[in-house]
Amino acid sequence: MRFRPEVLLLTLAVAGAQSPLNRMQSPESGSARGGSSGSYQQMPGVQTGFNGSIPTGDLAANLDLSLRDALSRALKYNLALVDGNENTAIARAQRLRALSLLLPTLNIRPSITEQQVNLAAFGLTLPGIPTVVGPFHIYDARVYGAEQVSFESLRSFQASRSQIRASELTLRDARDQVIAIVVQLYLQAIAGSARIDAGRAQVATADSLYKRAADRKSAGTVPAIDVLRAQVELQTQQQRLIVAEGEFEKQKLAIARAIGLPLGQRFRLADTIPYLALPSTVDLDSSLEQAYKTRSDFQAADAQVKSAELTLSSARAGWYPTAGVNADYGANGLAVDRLHGSFTVAGFVNVPVFQGGRVKANVEEARARLSQIKAQRDDLRGRIDADVRTAFIDLRSSARQVDVAGSNLELAQQQVTQAQDRFGAGVANNLEVVQAQDALAAANENYINALYAYNAGKAALARARGDSEESVLQYLNIK
Repeated sequence: MRFRPEVLLLTLAVAGAQSPLNRMQSPESGSARGGSSGSYQQMPGVQTGFNGSIPTGDLAANLDLSLRDALSRALKYNLALVDGNENTAIARAQRLRALSLLLPTLNIRPSITEQQVNLAAFGLTLPGIPTVVGPFHIYDARVYGAEQVSFESLRSFQASRSQIRASELTLRDARDQVIAIVVQLYLQAIAGSARIDAGRAQVATADSLYKRAADRKSAGTVPAIDVLRAQVELQTQQQRLIVAEGEFEKQKLAIARAIGLPLGQRFRLADTIPYLALPSTVDLDSSLEQAYKTRSDFQAADAQVKSAELTLSSARAGWYPTAGVNADYGANGLAVDRLHGSFTVAGFVNVPVFQGGRVKANVEEARARLSQIKAQRDDLRGRIDADVRTAFIDLRSSARQVDVAGSNLELAQQQVTQAQDRFGAGVANNLEVVQAQDALAAANENYINALYAYNAGKAALARARGDSEESVLQYLNIK
């Protein structure tokens, strides 16, 4: 079989047409060929499951959604914060329940009793007294009170107060996580919009190349393979644009789900976030110090440890004696107009002697739980250190990638211009132009990835420091 180079060239072009599907990346799929290695990173310390919300509001005809507006809505309607508020309410209810064990109880109970007594059943047979007395009525109105002093209940109440503190701090930490999620989604959408713009420019360039090749073929100055090659490149760029448009719509849908936009609400991104260097005042040492002071999850872990210590003390108090008093006061009699006051007061001390190992089991369980929570807190301290250091590593790396990718993008644009000029002058076929366009597409993708990685690194640093609400918009230069 005779070797036909144009068939091999067409095969390679078709293979190139498939590559944009691999290069067009979702937030989880990594970078394009030669792209940024730090793209689409998971925010440190951010849990999954924060992407839901409660859709709220009326549909608007045209909505320009800024990042500040998106964050404002997320902090109101994100499902994680709604759940966090309810968890705090549950913790307060548990504290009230623990407090009730320390407070006296008071009850009022009026009653009417009809009774008949067989004295003979009790061995009473006295002359002149009937063996059956009644029926007769007894009217009684009485107040009952009780109070019990227990060191176990006191420690349980104190533990519940620490638990409320931990719940409130966990809610505050959830706010930081929601901010990190929404910023990341918004940055992904900005990157998706940039891919669409780049894709449209590539389609326009490829279409111009195809028309020029078709005109020159009609004039007999280029072979048919040049037209075929240009057509494959045009469809390649169209395919890439279609993928980018679909990804962008899904990214916008993810934003709407996280911030509680009304169902079906269409919107435009109002902010573009260019490259801006991190403030020089933000360094590694100050960020580590800031993180240990302000990270709400770390403070919540301390509160959890305190609560677990008090729970252990409460469990040990199961061996201690308890004291209490029961009292009642009221009036009773056979008729309403013949009532007489009566009362009972009884004090007691309960000394536990044998309880079948219940207290020991409670103590062992509380001790194990305390050890577990302390280990989690110590691990969190190490994780915070790693989060901050990782954020600075990513920022340094992505900042250098932005510089290199920006320079490479300019070179790729010059390459396309020169290749087009050479093809127009007839000194080269359009293979050079196709290769230059493919290189430009890769350079565009790499620059978009690098810029996303850098801005996402800023948001990750704000999350790692624990001051997202105060600093993330400042880092991203959002007014």
